[in-house]
Amino acid sequence: MDTLLTAKTRYATKAYDVNKKIPKQQFEKLLEVLRFSPSSVNIQPWHFLVAETDEAKQRIASGLTGSYIYNSAKVLNSSHTLIFCTRTDISPEYLEQLLQQDAASGRFKDEAAKQGQRDTRQGYVEFYRNELKNLSAWMENQTYLALGQLLFAAGLEGIDATPMEGFDRNTIDQEFGLTEKGLKASVIVALGYRSEQDFNAILPKSRLPEEVIFTRL
Repeated sequence: MDTLLTAKTRYATKAYDVNKKIPKQQFEKLLEVLRFSPSSVNIQPWHFLVAETDEAKQRIASGLTGSYIYNSAKVLNSSHTLIFCTRTDISPEYLEQLLQQDAASGRFKDEAAKQGQRDTRQGYVEFYRNELKNLSAWMENQTYLALGQLLFAAGLEGIDATPMEGFDRNTIDQEFGLTEKGLKASVIVALGYRSEQDFNAILPKSRLPEEVIFTRL
């Protein structure tokens, strides 16, 4: 699909057809696109929980009760649902894991280049941790870059998607033991195919005009 057409036609799906499933090969392609998402200094501070079964989606729905109940059916009727998680800290061990993966991928011509990457990445982490004091927000920003990549890729593949921030984070964190794993839930994304009852599918898109959002220098 054309990129501009995708941007103009994809939307946050409000109702899914429970009987329609994303083909396995196509879904695995989306996961690979997600794995290759960009992040600042390639920090990759994310982890993704993938729910394909009804049982797994029911577990996610446990965090979609009360004032969040409106999101429950989106998850339960979806083909697949992902929980985007963000690390709660960046440890020296994780930085070393990233560096060794870079080395295994052949990114360093010599030890000087490897040390340069080590220093640069550590410098960014310490800058956000100690000077700006918003390391957590910086990491979560990277997770949202991955979210944008997935939403657009899904649109290109003709797959509907719904990002959801309306959920009980404590319930989700407890249900999946995220705190003990050094993670927190940031956003939930349902994937699948729209239902004929989805009111949002027929509504026109609304965006501010270009003269409001662009300043051409």
